[in-house]
Amino acid sequence: MTRARRGRGILALAAAAGLGLAPGAAMACGLQLILAVDVSGSVDENEFAIQMGGLADAFASESVGAAIAAVEGGVLVTLTQWSGVSRQSQMIGWHRLTDAASAQEFAAAIRTTGRAWRNFSTAIGEAVAHAHAIGGEAPDACGRRVIDISGDGTSNEGRAPEAASHSAASAGYTINALVIRGADPDPLEEYMTRVIAGPGAFVEVAEGFDDYPEAILRKLLREIEQPMIVSERAGE
Repeated sequence: MTRARRGRGILALAAAAGLGLAPGAAMACGLQLILAVDVSGSVDENEFAIQMGGLADAFASESVGAAIAAVEGGVLVTLTQWSGVSRQSQMIGWHRLTDAASAQEFAAAIRTTGRAWRNFSTAIGEAVAHAHAIGGEAPDACGRRVIDISGDGTSNEGRAPEAASHSAASAGYTINALVIRGADPDPLEEYMTRVIAGPGAFVEVAEGFDDYPEAILRKLLREIEQPMIVSERAGE
């Protein structure tokens, strides 16, 4: 065996170990995606409707349907809502998306989902920890695992966001964020420095709730289309 082939084999073994899979095991899906939607007290009923409608429109769009169809093994997706401590709920169970039709079915489920809470605090760390726990209940192993958390304010209750994000990232998750600006203090810095974590983590920005639909579409496309990176040295 050449040195190059031996190196690629080591990288493949390391990737399998990092995902908790036996060497040579096939992935049952390409992407596990957990959508965590902010329903804290700062989000009024119109803003909640914008979030849910924007998410539904994104999954019903031609571009997201095409992106999902291109993912080998498809996408396992679920939706949670979060607010203060002990107020996190999985509102839509796991759906397997493989094409535009299944993405539109998920969009329909989003449109009929109500709101779990209205007047409570903002516990970002608890939201990430809850999403991490739900991820452990997914029906299949996936090549990438992403927590997609959106919010319009800074954390004011519960565990530190960075502790929850570090724990999830250590388990193989990427925590991405969509920050909805307009509050004082501006939540952007906190999400950038204390929330996002893991390989390829990023923050998408909505300049207010009216910008949310376009921002969540950009974010989903970036998350779905991102290839799984084994190693920057894999080609050597």
